[in-house]
Amino acid sequence: MKSSFNKKSVQTVFKVLIFAVLAAAVIQLFPRTDKLNFHFEEGKPWSYDIITAPFDFPVFKSEKDIANEKYRLLHDFVPYFSFDTATSQLQIRKIQTLLENEDIYIQQLVTDEFIKVYENGIVESDYVKQFAKDKRSEINCIYPNRISKRVDINNLYTQKTAYEAIISSAPQMYSIMNDYNLNLYLKENVKYDSLVSESYKNELLKGFSQTTGMVLRGEKIIDRGEIVTAQIYAKLRSLGIEYEKRNTSTQQSMMETIGEIILILVFITLLFLYIYVFRPRIYDSLSNLFLIALMILLIVAMTALTIRFSTFSIYFIPFTLLPVIIRVFFDSRTALFSHLVTVLILTLIVDNPFQFVILQIAAGMITVSNMKDLTQRSQLARTALYVLICYLVTYIGLEFIAKGQSIANIHWLPVILFAISSFLMLFSYILIYFIEKIFGLVSSITLVELTNINSDFMIKFAEKAPGSFQHTLQVSNLATEAAKAINANALLVRTGALYHDIGKSLHPEYFTENQAGGNNPLLKLDFAQAAKLIIAHVADGVQIAKKHHIPEQIIKFITTHHGTSKTKYFYNSFINANAGVKPNDADFTYPGPRPNTKETAILMMVDAVEARSHSLQEYTVESIDEMVEDMIDSQIADGQFKEAPISFLDVEKVKSILKEKVKSIYHTRITYPPIKE
Repeated sequence: MKSSFNKKSVQTVFKVLIFAVLAAAVIQLFPRTDKLNFHFEEGKPWSYDIITAPFDFPVFKSEKDIANEKYRLLHDFVPYFSFDTATSQLQIRKIQTLLENEDIYIQQLVTDEFIKVYENGIVESDYVKQFAKDKRSEINCIYPNRISKRVDINNLYTQKTAYEAIISSAPQMYSIMNDYNLNLYLKENVKYDSLVSESYKNELLKGFSQTTGMVLRGEKIIDRGEIVTAQIYAKLRSLGIEYEKRNTSTQQSMMETIGEIILILVFITLLFLYIYVFRPRIYDSLSNLFLIALMILLIVAMTALTIRFSTFSIYFIPFTLLPVIIRVFFDSRTALFSHLVTVLILTLIVDNPFQFVILQIAAGMITVSNMKDLTQRSQLARTALYVLICYLVTYIGLEFIAKGQSIANIHWLPVILFAISSFLMLFSYILIYFIEKIFGLVSSITLVELTNINSDFMIKFAEKAPGSFQHTLQVSNLATEAAKAINANALLVRTGALYHDIGKSLHPEYFTENQAGGNNPLLKLDFAQAAKLIIAHVADGVQIAKKHHIPEQIIKFITTHHGTSKTKYFYNSFINANAGVKPNDADFTYPGPRPNTKETAILMMVDAVEARSHSLQEYTVESIDEMVEDMIDSQIADGQFKEAPISFLDVEKVKSILKEKVKSIYHTRITYPPIKE
């Protein structure tokens, strides 16, 4: 008892941990609200509710406007260059030293030409190109005495033009320049003075303002349906900038985060309580809870990452993927509840949450309504089409409400995104396959495949044990009708019924339905040994099922269809043949376990009734009714259903169905009168 309690406590901790991790992951994925959470474009209509200024804030100029205004202010600015006389004097002295062996005339000629060039000034060629590009004709030159004056750019030289001017001054200059490589002594002596230039630029920009006015608290910025003009765009952009400043400089960001955490915990707790109270079968399985949490996290992650790292609209995301997957493996109510919780969580981060909630709730409802049982690929495609139509109709309705305009004025881009989202729903078929393999679940698609009696497995079963095969067909039909009557999973029961006796195919000769001519080899054995051979068909069935990769949910029907009942024929025969001797009950008792679901309980009842129906001496309304009542009541008295969530009302409905169906199977036929001669 203590061990059981501890195990249950550990499982509870893990279940709570799954939802706690889900909440933490969602909170971590959420984009921080350090910006204005609206998507808008200049020239497009505003699709959200009215926006008023929550506080006073300045209207900032756009980067383009700032750049243009700065360009206009600095267009007439004349840059400052320093005139370096020390460089020219140094180079001339070097030339004089170099030419000291030359004629005095040559020395004077070269010196005069270099002095003339340096007095005008030599500047880098890149600056000359930039002057031409800027259409600049003058610069400010600062001389060593700190006197500044304007200089015509045309009077300045580059190293190339200075060289050309010197060699063209006299015929002999070309040879002298080449002989002494005098071009090496042409150095720039007019250099850009960044310190002075930037200082004067800052003076010009001192009166420049990056704002164009103020928006006062409570002032309307824009209302739904209005066009985002350039002025309104500037206000909305400025509001976003101010939000970012305030969030980084105050506690507002922290308070918003705390609010998000509270709401996320509330929504996830509601889902947890729903599963705990109304879906105990899901709650009891850690893998089931993990799958639901994982699907919610997948949808939230796709949405949050799209908002955080891209400018795409979130409506291309297949939000209906979640209800499809949950519905396939669980039920409609759980699918819709999970979808609603996910949508409510996402309203905390999406633009226009009112529109988002309406669209997604409508799409989720239409998805669940069309996914009662996914048994065909075409059903998924049809559901995707219905979801697209639902999106389209709902969106048009919301646009009419918001704008009150004609259909021609509707913004149609979201419709394309709805089509993409609906198309992506089709990939759930692939996802279902992987979930089955990873989580060990069974979808209705797999169940339909398993019920194919023309499969190689079923054909071999029919060939080896024809009587047992016919018995399973009859049981599957009866069990399906009984399951429908009490709202159980009819497809699961049908599949389990087809496989519950496959163990008999290993030794079909031991079972009366497969014996021709009434030859029963078990009658030659003692009762305990014969009982063990009969009981072995359960273990044999499990072995065969695992060998052929039959899902665990179907194997449960094999292990539970006899529960812990006894092989009554051999047990009673032993008692009758050995008066006063107490039999070893273990030799005559099936290993179990007992049925623990509605579906396995139905199979036990139907299997016993169908087998017993072949032993009736006569088939009348009274005998059939009595047989059904006695068979099922004895199972109840034996405690076979005490672990199954099935009510007395359900049992009575199953009895009623079995009585009706068995009567229809064994009804008397009209006798054809002979023709009188």
